Amino acid sequence: MKPEEKLAIHEVLYRAAHGYDSHNIEMLTECFAEDSVMTIRVGGGDLIGPYDGQEAVLNFMKRAIERQTDKRLHQISNIFFEEEGEEQAFARSSLTLFATENGTCQLLSTGIYRDKVVKVNGSWKISKRHLDIELPV
Repeated sequence: MKPEEKLAIHEVLYRAAHGYDSHNIEMLTECFAEDSVMTIRVGGGDLIGPYDGQEAVLNFMKRAIERQTDKRLHQISNIFFEEEGEEQAFARSSLTLFATENGTCQLLSTGIYRDKVVKVNGSWKISKRHLDIELPV
């Protein structure tokens, strides 16, 4: 995979985090494929989801955003590729989740994203996302 393709995938992962944190649903929508699927596991517990399709994934995120009283920051780091191809790739990244509320910033949790990204009309989109997060947030 060419470096510019890897950079484009990094950017879509960062944009998804920023879209969530800024409550920018349009940006989030651009990051996920129409047939995307998302699952979550908290602290090694039962699987949450799957949320099938872009609309279900985004509705899950919208409901989570509506419940928040704090300002979130999803810090994405340590991105690497488990598999690479011209039309799809599998990336793994680390999540460090911070929250600020009432003048106090705190670490909420850490986790690992496992993403399948696909090229759709020349743009990389998240097709399948699984998050293993340590603590409920």
